[in-house]
Amino acid sequence: MVVVFVLVAVAVLALLAGVHRYVWRRLVGDTTAEGSLARRAGTVAVWVLPLLSVGAFAGGRAGFPFWLQRVLAWPGYLWLAVLLYLTLALLVGEAARPLLRRLLARRAARTAAAGTEPAAVPRTAALVAAASATETPAGAPAEPPVEAATDTDAPAASPAPESVPEPEAEPAPEPTPHTPADPSRRLFVARAVGGAAALAGLGTVGYGTYGVLRGPRVKRITVPLARLPRSAHGFRIAVVSDIHLGPILGRAHTRRIVDTINATSPDLVAVVGDLVDGTVADLGTAAEPLAGLEARHGSYFVTGNHEYFSGAAEWVDHVRELGLRPLENARVEIAGFDLAGVNDVAGESEGQGPDFAAALGDRDRSRASVLLAHQPVVIDDAVAHGVDLQLSGHTHGGQLWPGNLLAELANPTVAGLERYGDTQLYVSRGAGAWGPPVRVGAPSDITVVELASKRT
Repeated sequence: MVVVFVLVAVAVLALLAGVHRYVWRRLVGDTTAEGSLARRAGTVAVWVLPLLSVGAFAGGRAGFPFWLQRVLAWPGYLWLAVLLYLTLALLVGEAARPLLRRLLARRAARTAAAGTEPAAVPRTAALVAAASATETPAGAPAEPPVEAATDTDAPAASPAPESVPEPEAEPAPEPTPHTPADPSRRLFVARAVGGAAALAGLGTVGYGTYGVLRGPRVKRITVPLARLPRSAHGFRIAVVSDIHLGPILGRAHTRRIVDTINATSPDLVAVVGDLVDGTVADLGTAAEPLAGLEARHGSYFVTGNHEYFSGAAEWVDHVRELGLRPLENARVEIAGFDLAGVNDVAGESEGQGPDFAAALGDRDRSRASVLLAHQPVVIDDAVAHGVDLQLSGHTHGGQLWPGNLLAELANPTVAGLERYGDTQLYVSRGAGAWGPPVRVGAPSDITVVELASKRT
């Protein structure tokens, strides 16, 4: 196991080194002069920024002071998002680079040809040139002027001057693929492609960061349940997952989420794991606004994998103090259905993993059931225990495109509502962000799930 971990780590580091080398060459090496200030600055940045990223990821695990984690987090995490979209934009630019070079070469050839083509020689100018070529040499007696011919005096006609052939313009040579590109043209193309890639990458990350810091938007869905009684028809559950309080997202982020949830007037609030990335000592105050959640049937909490990186037992106690009810492999009866919750699978390393038998084993199966489980991968257990609806998070919807393609490999559902047998699974994209505070193609959400009865 250790050997596999080391090999994976070496492969990841080698990949990152290669990507940084490629980005440096295209954005710095190809666009700046040797020894220039711009090249020196770009070279320093390509060394410092990845070190900040490593520090941002390792800070929490290594026990860095929280203030230092916050200093490292912004530049370190953001650089990873910028690196991703810079690289993608530069790879697209590789296809445009030869086309731009060819276009510029043809334009230069046409300009050169138009500038060297000689003007046509007028016929009058040719006659003058021929006459001057037959002028009498200096010192020779001048020829008498030739008088105009009349009807009675017609001297022999003088021979017509020979015509002067017009010079032919040599065609400009067409550029060939083997002709080396002009250095200034290469520099222009490198700067144009690099500049466009930088604008695209930075613009994408800027917009994605704004989406996270703005806060999640409300999404509403209706889920029919066959066993839900008419008395519970229209019951609304506000589902929020993956808040990820940490060095970047803090108390203000929690307040935005609480205000958004309360504005929907839900019947019940379900916090479905990954509330934090840090200890209660560092983030306890950031979570305090959760005490302001308002719902007729209360607020409930289940652990996510990140709680087990951050001291799950302490966080369970803390959210209980804030007024939320933890469901640790437990169940509670709500008006018209059973609400159950299981610990995250990451708790297995501490002997606190999910226990479906404890949460669902002895329940009345004639009643509808809703299960809170952080990771979608436990859907098979939910199906086996006759759950009507599982509410999950964890995937972030991929968070950074094309991360959704990777998320699809590890999860049965990445986002939205899908059916597995008689069980429906809804996966929220989450209300925060892990690592880079950026979302691209997977906007954050708080989902209001309205339960609908099929009974008449």
